[in-house]
Amino acid sequence: MRVTDRAIELLRTVYDPEIPVNVYDLGLIYKIDYDPSTKTLQVDMTLTAPGCPAADFIMEDVRQKLMSVEGPEKVDLRLVFEPVWTQDMMSEEAKLELGFM
Repeated sequence: MRVTDRAIELLRTVYDPEIPVNVYDLGLIYKIDYDPSTKTLQVDMTLTAPGCPAADFIMEDVRQKLMSVEGPEKVDLRLVFEPVWTQDMMSEEAKLELGFM
């Protein structure tokens, strides 16, 4: 399994404690890149709101999951707020789970 595919699989096990949908299907993961030459997994993610009270918990959970991916020796996890997250970024499954469809 590719490094990025395994990362996605593990990110689907991370949940915002206030929302019953994982961070990947919520659309909070903007970029996942793996550079085999530096063995670095780079992930850009956001939060549903800049002042999210669970931010530290979510970021630490994401970091721990990414560190368990086989292959990368380094994880570069960046919290970004551009573009601003909207409900349109959620997967169809997430929208169904939350009653938006």
